[in-house]
Amino acid sequence: MDFIDVIKALAEKVSRMKETIQTEEATKTAFVMPFIAALGYDVFNPLEVIPEFIADLGIKKGEKVDYCIQKEGQPIIIVECKHWKEELNVHNSQLHRYFHVCSTRFGILTNGIIYRFYTDLEEPNKMDNKPFWEFDITDMSEAAIAELKKYQKKTFDVDQILSAATELKYTREIKKLLASEFNVPSEHFVRLFAKQIYSGPVTAKVMEQFTPMVKKSIQQHISDLISDRLKSALSNETEAAKKEQEQALENVVAATEAVKVEFTEIEQEGYYIIKSILRVKIDAARLSYRDTTRYLNILLDDTIRKTVCRLHLNGTKKYIGLMDEEGKETRFEIENIDDIYRYTDQLLKTVMRFEGKVEPQEI
Repeated sequence: MDFIDVIKALAEKVSRMKETIQTEEATKTAFVMPFIAALGYDVFNPLEVIPEFIADLGIKKGEKVDYCIQKEGQPIIIVECKHWKEELNVHNSQLHRYFHVCSTRFGILTNGIIYRFYTDLEEPNKMDNKPFWEFDITDMSEAAIAELKKYQKKTFDVDQILSAATELKYTREIKKLLASEFNVPSEHFVRLFAKQIYSGPVTAKVMEQFTPMVKKSIQQHISDLISDRLKSALSNETEAAKKEQEQALENVVAATEAVKVEFTEIEQEGYYIIKSILRVKIDAARLSYRDTTRYLNILLDDTIRKTVCRLHLNGTKKYIGLMDEEGKETRFEIENIDDIYRYTDQLLKTVMRFEGKVEPQEI
């Protein structure tokens, strides 16, 4: 099972079972241990995942962190767990103390649903007060799952994670500030726009006038962005539906014309001549035909949109139909089947056009 599927399965389990989990120990067993196992660590190997890891604090002995994950005998992550109903904010200082005495760069505070990741970006060996990353396992995006993969046993790299942690930390804070400003614009934020638009002094009255306008402009801009995204998505869906309809129509036409159609001996000969001509440029296996009551279609990649030519060979007069760039057919009369070779250059150019290649002109 892929990592993304493992995490989604755990998320479904957490959502389904949480109301039955009554204790902190049950939260660890049902939610947190499977999470650690999902990262590839053996939760039953005390050399890899140490439960109740001793983190003595000076004269205060017997302090223990719930789990210490080790790699090659060295602590890499400490995990402090709480009951799933508990608010994590009140337990931040506890993990902070453990982090100070453990030789690890990463700490996780979790209630089995919310996971907060900490490190020491601001001051070496001292855990930052704010997490650099946080997620709800029951509501994870694919991008978040991809970020979580960095903590897997097989890919864990301190330098790589620290580099990502810096960006995660500050983008998270910037997003929070933007959300706050968009919801209730601060005086500084409003003044930033007013000074660039209003020609006179930015007085208290001007600020009072601009504040609701800034908020309204932001909301309208976000609405426009969403609208543009929706239009683009609908356009793509419309184009996909159009292609499906075209293909369905092709299939109906092919099925209809297949009734009472005979792939005659002269058509077979013409088809093999076309394959012989074009195999110098493409794999002959990419060519196919669709026989109709009126002509034989020679196709590239079995699609009517890549019709190489048409052979009209079953009537009194015989023709080869060549296709221009717009798919329009021009017929040329041939006296016998070997006359097809006279149109070698045109056939090759048609195929090269489908391949997106232009043959060099002779000098």
